[in-house]
Amino acid sequence: MPKANRIEPGSQRRRNLKRHSPWILCGCNRQCYITLITGCYNCEWQIKQEKKSRPGPCCCSWREQLFYPFLIFSFLLSVVLLFVWIETSNEYFGFDWVISLGTGYWFFWSIVLLSLFGILAAYCTLLMVLAFLLVWEGYEPNLHWCHKVLVLLVILICSFFLWILCKYWQERWLTAGLSLQIFAPYVHLSSITVMVILSWPVGFYLIHLEEEARIRRYKMTYYDRGRTKRCNILTKLRALQVAIGLPFFLILLCLYVMPLGIHSPCIQEEGKLGPKPDFFGHRGAPMLGPENTMMSFEKAVEQGAYGLESDVQLSYDQVPFLMHDNDLRRTTNIREVLPNASFIHASFFQWSFLSTLNAGKWFVQSRLKPFYKMKPLSKADREKAENQTIPKLTDLLELAQKEKKFVIFDLNAPPQKHPLRNTYIRHVVSVILDSKIEQHLILWLPNFDRQYVRNAAPGFQQVGRLFSIERLTKENISRINVDYKRLFHSRLSDYKAANIKINLYIVNEPWLYSLAWCCRIHSVTTDNIHILSQLNQPYFFMTPGYYMFMWLLMDSVSAVLIITIFYFHWWREHKKEMFDNASIHTER
Repeated sequence: MPKANRIEPGSQRRRNLKRHSPWILCGCNRQCYITLITGCYNCEWQIKQEKKSRPGPCCCSWREQLFYPFLIFSFLLSVVLLFVWIETSNEYFGFDWVISLGTGYWFFWSIVLLSLFGILAAYCTLLMVLAFLLVWEGYEPNLHWCHKVLVLLVILICSFFLWILCKYWQERWLTAGLSLQIFAPYVHLSSITVMVILSWPVGFYLIHLEEEARIRRYKMTYYDRGRTKRCNILTKLRALQVAIGLPFFLILLCLYVMPLGIHSPCIQEEGKLGPKPDFFGHRGAPMLGPENTMMSFEKAVEQGAYGLESDVQLSYDQVPFLMHDNDLRRTTNIREVLPNASFIHASFFQWSFLSTLNAGKWFVQSRLKPFYKMKPLSKADREKAENQTIPKLTDLLELAQKEKKFVIFDLNAPPQKHPLRNTYIRHVVSVILDSKIEQHLILWLPNFDRQYVRNAAPGFQQVGRLFSIERLTKENISRINVDYKRLFHSRLSDYKAANIKINLYIVNEPWLYSLAWCCRIHSVTTDNIHILSQLNQPYFFMTPGYYMFMWLLMDSVSAVLIITIFYFHWWREHKKEMFDNASIHTER
C-alpha cells in the first residue's frame, strides 16, 4: 500500500484545485496541452499511454526516423525560398508586369506568391516545433500520413519555384546576394540569437542521451558490457551525440568568428560616407500619378527629382509620345474605345487617336494599382489622375526646360512597316532640337546611330552602358546607366576612379538605395521617389567600432546563456535521477 499512499496526496490536491480554482484553470490544464500538440501532429485527439516514447537512443520508430530528414529538408527549402522572395521585393513590379504581358490583366501575383511561400514556411516550422514538443513531453512524434503527403508536396512546390528562379530568373539571386551585403551584420547577430534558442532542444537531447548512456552502463554486468560493445548500443548513443552536437558547435563557432569575413559597405566611419545619390523619376513618380503622364512628372518635380526618365514611342504619323508598353491595354482605356485593336502595337495608331485615350482611369481603380504599397490618393489627385492623357515628348521637354531638370529616355525602335523604322533616331533628335530645350539637359541613352547624334546635337550628354573604360573614354561618355544588380561588378570602383558617373536602375527599396548610397553611387532611377527622398542617412548604417562592440557583446552573452541552458538540463536530469532513486528506495 505504500504506492497508494504516495498517490493519494496528489489526488487530494487535484480535488482541492478543482474545487477552489477558477473554471478556466480546470479547462486549460496539461492534458489539454498534450491533446492539442498530439492532435495537430499525429491527428490523434485521444492520448494513449502506449504512445509514450520508448527508452533508448531514439524517440520514434525507424519509419519516422527515415521520414524526418524530409521534414527538415522541406523546412530548409521553404525558408530559403521565402527569404529569396522577400529580399527581391524590388522586382515585384517587373514580375507582375511580365505576367500581365502574357495574361493581358494586371494583378499582384508577386504578393500571392509571397503569401504562399510564407504559408509553406510557417507550416513546416510548426511541424518542427510540434515534433520537439512531443519529444520534450515524452511522446512518440508519429507524423500523420496526411502531413507526410503535404510535406512532400511542399518539397515539390519549393523545388519547382527554385528551379524556375535558377532557370529563368537568375538575377533574383544577385538581388538576394546584394541584400546580404547590407544585412550581413544583422543576419550574423540574429543567427546567434537563433542558436541560443536552438541550444534549448539541443542541450535537452544531448543531456538526455548522456543520461541514457550512463544508466545503461550502470545497470550492465561485466558480461553485459562485453555484449553491449558487440551490439554497439553505446556507440549509437555516442554517434547520435556527435551527429547533433558537433554541427551545432561548429556552426556556433563559425558565427562567433564570422565578422572577420564580413564586408558590408554600410559599415564605415561617418566622415567617409559619400553624398546622397540624386533621383531620376522612373516614368515620373508612378506611385503618385499614372506613369508616363504629365501628372506623374509634375509629382516627381515636386519631390525634388534631379531628372525625369521616360519611354518614347513614335506614332504612325511621326509624333514621339510617352508609352512604355508596346500595346495600350495596361495604361489606357483602349479596351473600351476600340476593343478589337487593343493588341495592336501602339506605334501603328495616329496621334489624333492616341491623344483621345484616357491614360489615368486605370491608375485609380483599386484592382489595377501598379504598386501594392501605394497610399490612397487625395480627392484632388484622384480627379486629376482620372483626366490624364498620353503626353507627347515635347510636353515632357517643355516641363524639363521650365524646371531645369535632366531628361533621359529609352527610345523604342518602331516595328516593321512603320514609316520611321530606319530613321527614328534622326527624327527624335530633330524634334528635341526644335523644342529649344537646353541641350545639356538631354542625357542621350540610345546606342544606335550615336555618331550622328554627336554631330547633330553636340550638347547632348552621352550616356553609355557597362562598356569598358577604354571605350567610354574613346566615345567621350562620362555617365553610364547600369542595372542595380551590377553593384556586384568588381570594377565599379574603376569607373568612379575614372570620373565616370554611375546611375542605377530601378531602385525602389530603401535598403537598396542605402546600399547605393554607401557605395558612393551618383544617382538612381526610382519609382519610389517620395519615400527615398525623405532618407537623411542610409538604413542599417553603423560604424566599425559600434559593430565590434555589438559583436563581442552578443558573443559573450550568447556563450553565457548557452552554458547556462546546458547546465540547467544537466541539473534537471540529475534531479530527476535523484527523485527516481528515492522513489525506488521508498517502494522497497
